[in-house]
Amino acid sequence: MGKWLWKPLRAIERGRLSEARLAAHCAVQWLARAARAYVPPRADDSHTNLGWDQALGGLTTHPLPDGSRLALRLAGLTMKLLGADASELSLQDRSDADIRAWLASCLSAKGLNPFALDKTLPYDLPVSAIGNGGRYLLDHLEPALGELARWYANASRALDDLRADLVASGLRAPPVRCWPHHFDLDTLVYFDAQNTRSMGVGFSPGDHYYDEPYFYVSLYPAPAATTFPALSFGHWHSHDFTAAIATAGRILDASDQGAGVGSFLRSATDIIIDAQSKQPAE
Repeated sequence: MGKWLWKPLRAIERGRLSEARLAAHCAVQWLARAARAYVPPRADDSHTNLGWDQALGGLTTHPLPDGSRLALRLAGLTMKLLGADASELSLQDRSDADIRAWLASCLSAKGLNPFALDKTLPYDLPVSAIGNGGRYLLDHLEPALGELARWYANASRALDDLRADLVASGLRAPPVRCWPHHFDLDTLVYFDAQNTRSMGVGFSPGDHYYDEPYFYVSLYPAPAATTFPALSFGHWHSHDFTAAIATAGRILDASDQGAGVGSFLRSATDIIIDAQSKQPAE
């Protein structure tokens, strides 16, 4: 994409990649729980969102009260407490109860109340064996978890690159963050002072709409997808939401994956910015 080196992605059996995604999605909720418990709350829940750390190859919380951060390295799934009194826990063959016990010990040593971790999450998660008390059985998922980490690393760079261009053009585009509910990286651009018109630009590791990683650019409120011009890379999605979508299958088939993603993001944002500019003023 011009400003950084794209890490080549390879095909992984879809079932294994989905299983890796579900395991990582479950694990990252401990970061969300810690943030919800100890980071000063914000009305938009952004205190629980996470940053991608390229050096770590994983996600980190906003600073906890002592300045430390809780992190999850995706390749291999390792929980880390970064900062003073650093510690880490491999999630291999662990249950959520084991992770909670480790976290409770670490946080109690910092003078934090570990019972604050037990607050019910305000959203539902995909059904999984881990979520029902099972263990993180990861030996067969190592290649898929490594590939998932490469998807996030590429997505973080691609979205940061695009965000810089959007900001330079005068749009309000907040930093790219991961939202633990959907496990997606996203920047939400508002077009008006009332925050009623927005464009979401992001990456999802997969969900019930697409059981594979994908990039998206959405407009809200949006006209029907049929009013938009065709995309040369990707397609328009219209079920439940309207967005330009570039799936892993399309990206993996590209001769230059990074250039394809960059072209998709820029063409889709150009189309949507043009569409919103034609909306009648309120």
